[in-house]
Amino acid sequence: MPEENHTAVTEFILLGFSDRLEVELPLFGLFLLIYITTLVGNAGIIVLVWLNACLHSPMSYFLSNLSFLDLSYSSAIAPKMLLNLLAQRKTISFFGCATQMFLFAALADAECLILAVMAYDRYVAICHPLLYTITMSRRACAFMVAGAYLSGVLTSLVHTSFVFTLSFCVSNTINHFFCDIPPPLELSCSKTHVSEVLLFTLCGFIQTSTFLIIIISYACILGTILQFHAAESRHKAFSTCTSHLMAVGLFYGSLLFTYLRPSSSYSPDTDKIIAVFYTVVFPMLNPMIYSLRNKEVMEALRRSIEKRVFSQTLT
Repeated sequence: MPEENHTAVTEFILLGFSDRLEVELPLFGLFLLIYITTLVGNAGIIVLVWLNACLHSPMSYFLSNLSFLDLSYSSAIAPKMLLNLLAQRKTISFFGCATQMFLFAALADAECLILAVMAYDRYVAICHPLLYTITMSRRACAFMVAGAYLSGVLTSLVHTSFVFTLSFCVSNTINHFFCDIPPPLELSCSKTHVSEVLLFTLCGFIQTSTFLIIIISYACILGTILQFHAAESRHKAFSTCTSHLMAVGLFYGSLLFTYLRPSSSYSPDTDKIIAVFYTVVFPMLNPMIYSLRNKEVMEALRRSIEKRVFSQTLT
């Protein structure tokens, strides 16, 4: 390719959802409402867990980290998406795009690992209750969470480094609403085979291995629960798992479909719709899923509200 075509890209244009104002304004209102709900819901879970002694359990600790991850990766995408819905020129700087990609990939990979750790927690609690205190000690929980964050950062660093060392000479227009990994690969005039293999291998390893951990954990849990003689015991054991299973189904379903496909099968419109769910909608739903179906969280919330109302009546 001629040398004159290799111009340095300083910014990218994000096409987003539409360039029609009558479409963008309703979307802005909808996504703003969802994002505010996400911030309030996830921040509320974090505060509730840390302020209530009854929630200082390993599962609640993992839940607070899950809420932090949801809040963080939604915040890495939603503000810029909202701004571009109102802007005439929907741009993001080269550095801003790389930063957004790094943060999203790191936090999403960490969330996969946290969800796997939560499944392991349920496995130990139900299948080996006598070993639970030792296995899920505070130190062990902190080590697993730190490992999830570190793994997310390292894999994301590899992805982002390889993508943004490519030459972008075809165009600087990304047909997406944020800097995901696959779309910039389509703009490169460099060979993207290595980046695509890394994307498939690293994402495939993290998503597939963590998904297998979850499947195996719940297979063992199911086998143990079916051995319970009392129907009440079976119901109680199942009820502690349903929230996590719902979150896993929503999150993994969209991620596996998006990233474990060859680049030739990418459909921009379909990918944008799916991306809206796992970047904007699911982070809003997780606090609702875990709080409404978790008796401990609901009880702690009720006590916190009653305590606040009581203190206000006294003043």
